[in-house]
Amino acid sequence: MPTAIAVTSADLALPPQDERTLPAVVLKDLDRRPLAEVLAEVLGVLEAHGHLIVVHSAAAPAAVERRLHTVRSLLETDRIALFRSELPPLGLAVLARQLRQLASCDLSPGILASASRLLTHYIHAGALLGSVARLDRVPVDLKAHAKSWVPGSQFAVVAHPQPQLVRLAPGAAAPTGPEFATWMLTAKGQLQSDWVTGTLAPAWKAQGLRETPLPAESAAWWGTGRLIEFCSYLPDLSVLYQLVGSVRQGSCHWCGIDVIGDRCVFCSATAPPSAPRHQLTSG
Repeated sequence: MPTAIAVTSADLALPPQDERTLPAVVLKDLDRRPLAEVLAEVLGVLEAHGHLIVVHSAAAPAAVERRLHTVRSLLETDRIALFRSELPPLGLAVLARQLRQLASCDLSPGILASASRLLTHYIHAGALLGSVARLDRVPVDLKAHAKSWVPGSQFAVVAHPQPQLVRLAPGAAAPTGPEFATWMLTAKGQLQSDWVTGTLAPAWKAQGLRETPLPAESAAWWGTGRLIEFCSYLPDLSVLYQLVGSVRQGSCHWCGIDVIGDRCVFCSATAPPSAPRHQLTSG
């Protein structure tokens, strides 16, 4: 049975990318529902799917993260992986959908959970903002802050993989984008502009362009509701599968599950340091 992929709000469960994309489990209102109700829901998911990977935002309320850890602790199970991501909301939703695509393949739960860190490196996430006065997740210099108060100012900001901030002006170059073929997903807030679709998408050589409703957390994440969020990503399941399969795999030294990299997403154990090599000498 396929591993379940969960998100913490319905707007992070994007429509399927292809016919094999599995539905997302939506663990909504974790910090407001009774604990017993949440426990029963998660237990039902585990009984139906065997393992559960929860993708949640580092910007989510602290109460949500506490509830996730409480549930895993009370259920006393090593079949729940909690992946806390620094991606902006739209990028987080894209990552969760990529995992839902891969969940249809013959990947073990540990490899699928480890793929969350790997795939994050190939996501370019940002937003067009009407103000950076309250932006605190990307470095903003005093000059940009000052210009943010000028009526009509707009800023192209990339939060991942490398922070970039460009004030839109005649002749200004677009932020640096991916060096590989991607699709672009956009989500409009209260800002009216065709810069993302008319300028950025061609500059980044996007092979496809789609739009989705703006996630509820986006305005708080970017510090303004006057925005258009964008994300470039790898859409094809075959490419995602090949990417994950090309990375060296191992086993967690603590729980024994298959992993990619030096940290297990299920038990959080890190690989022990390599034993020092001692040169043999004859007496």
